[in-house]
Amino acid sequence: MAIRVVRLGSPREPGEGLRIGTVRRPPRGVKKSDYGRLDFYDVWLPQLAPGAELIKRLKSGADFASSWRRFEADYVRGLSTPDCARLLDLLASFSKETDFSFGCYCEDESKCHRSILRRVLATRGAIFR
Repeated sequence: MAIRVVRLGSPREPGEGLRIGTVRRPPRGVKKSDYGRLDFYDVWLPQLAPGAELIKRLKSGADFASSWRRFEADYVRGLSTPDCARLLDLLASFSKETDFSFGCYCEDESKCHRSILRRVLATRGAIFR
């Protein structure tokens, strides 16, 4: 049993399990009833997505490396709120009992909040595939 980190909209892998969208907004131009069928997500969990202001600051920074460090620190701080911490603990616990995945639309995981979310979940004992 484990978590997979995926790009939303990419073809599902065998054994991937329930797909969770950790994005601020649903996919544009797609009917809600088609989100799962089109490999976006089965469940939407925007509480674990970075806020609009964080994304705006990241994209407006002249130096990506320093903007990314600030983004990462602010995003991790946001994940430490009691509500987010409980969600993270729940997901870490589920990873020991069942297969599921989470993801975002970004092409490159290393420049996406899901890479940070992966590390935060790992520190909470989550198991990854």
